[in-house]
Amino acid sequence: MRRCMAAGEKMKVLVTGANGQLGWDIILELKKRDHEPIATDISDSFEQNCKYIQLDITEEKAVHEAITTISPDAVIHCAAWTAVDAAEDEKNKPKVYAINVLGTKYIAQACKETDCKMIYVSTDYVFSGEGTEPWSPDCEDFAPLNYYGETKLQGEFAVRNTLEKYYIVRTSWVFGSHGNNFVKTMLKLSEKYKEIRVVNDQIGTPTYTPDLARLLADMAETERYGIYHASNEGGYISWAEFAEEIFRQAGKDTKVIPVTTAEYGISKAKRPPNSRMENNKLYKCFEELSDWKQAISSYINTGNYSTNI
Repeated sequence: MRRCMAAGEKMKVLVTGANGQLGWDIILELKKRDHEPIATDISDSFEQNCKYIQLDITEEKAVHEAITTISPDAVIHCAAWTAVDAAEDEKNKPKVYAINVLGTKYIAQACKETDCKMIYVSTDYVFSGEGTEPWSPDCEDFAPLNYYGETKLQGEFAVRNTLEKYYIVRTSWVFGSHGNNFVKTMLKLSEKYKEIRVVNDQIGTPTYTPDLARLLADMAETERYGIYHASNEGGYISWAEFAEEIFRQAGKDTKVIPVTTAEYGISKAKRPPNSRMENNKLYKCFEELSDWKQAISSYINTGNYSTNI
């Protein structure tokens, strides 16, 4: 049995998907707190200054060896197939399942063997997106609209059925300085177009990766296990309203043309119209995330992002 960590004690935290936009900021946050991060990803290099292990999470033996050898205090599992439309292609489904379901299962099994807490980053896409009421983190009325959401839900069950010491954190509309996201796409398009069509009938809340990284690091330092929803504060908005605020703060004169999902055009994967998530349970245990408008301001003012995507 792993002993309890003393307050302020240095932790060893393994992060999967460290080259992704969330994983990148988690490594930065852990280093800021003087913890020992171990970054892992499938790529052969990592540009931050910390221990790095190239790891394919679909290889059960490799996952077991990495986690049991390192014996971390916590694993923050960010690695996932997140290309939602590409996940619908039949040729990709075995890969998506291997990454989002089997990879998660292998990590959970290794965490159980080493008595290590696990934080699994999930998504609002596990729900149907029907209605207008915010989804509760304890709601079991699952009905994913696409294969990505289905595999992330199966990943949740792999964690729940394997471990007692786990966090499942569902988030939405993630953006950060490292990697591609909606904010970068809008800023890039604004360099070329005076008007941009953006859907206004999908409602949710953005999530800024430095804010989410801070929360996940807080979780790693505690034992307040459970299922939580986490996104920025400031109320629920549409993608069109999100784009309008991005352009306003960036000083762009690009006009947003609000359109329905049907008017925008059919994509391979259905998107949930209602991505409202209820965060009250989170704030009983942890500090709330910043207002989403403030998050956009922080993002733009850092100046360390590129629209070359």
